[in-house]
Amino acid sequence: MSAGAEPTGFLYPFIESEEHDISGLLAALATSAEDKINESRVLRASSLALCADVLAHAGADMASRFRSGGRLFAFGNGGSATDAEGTAQLFRRPPSGRALPAMSLVDDRAVLTALANDVGYELVFSRQIIAHAQPGDIAVGFSTSGDSVNMLRAFEEASRRGLLTVGLCGYERAAMARSDAVRHCLVVASESVHRIQEAQDALMLELWSIVQQQLDQGEGT
Repeated sequence: MSAGAEPTGFLYPFIESEEHDISGLLAALATSAEDKINESRVLRASSLALCADVLAHAGADMASRFRSGGRLFAFGNGGSATDAEGTAQLFRRPPSGRALPAMSLVDDRAVLTALANDVGYELVFSRQIIAHAQPGDIAVGFSTSGDSVNMLRAFEEASRRGLLTVGLCGYERAAMARSDAVRHCLVVASESVHRIQEAQDALMLELWSIVQQQLDQGEGT
């Protein structure tokens, strides 16, 4: 990056410090934003369509676990950590429907930093699964790359312990998508981190909706 360059310049390379054509700049910004919105909308719709069968099966399996007293554990790194927190909140305090037991494994900073320091960051989620989870629970992990070692270790531990494992990742060739430890994997066919996370949000909201529908149907039988 050249001296004096804006640190966010990579987001909008057409913006230069010497820009004097305000109307042209605003038009370029509007076009860029519109392109991103359209790209995100198309990817969300295609991801929901391509993952429809996986969503249906994962939702049914999760509802079965919840009916039997299972709990959901969500985890992820970086921006995906916020998705994990949001997912736990969505299930625990939903805008409608029934509240379900859910916990985010990224909430406790003391635990995260202690595990990272004492045993290594690759084990920060798997060790929490060992401490908190029981057979019959649910492990939900978010990753844009699908290759994070601590995510893979967590799924392997969860699978060994009898948890239902559900992964969300991008990059179709990701290790998570090919792992036998991930029972249901929702893959977003993109290599853009931003678009992947936006599509994953749509997939998780749909998955939550399917779980609620399945629980309602089960109650009526």
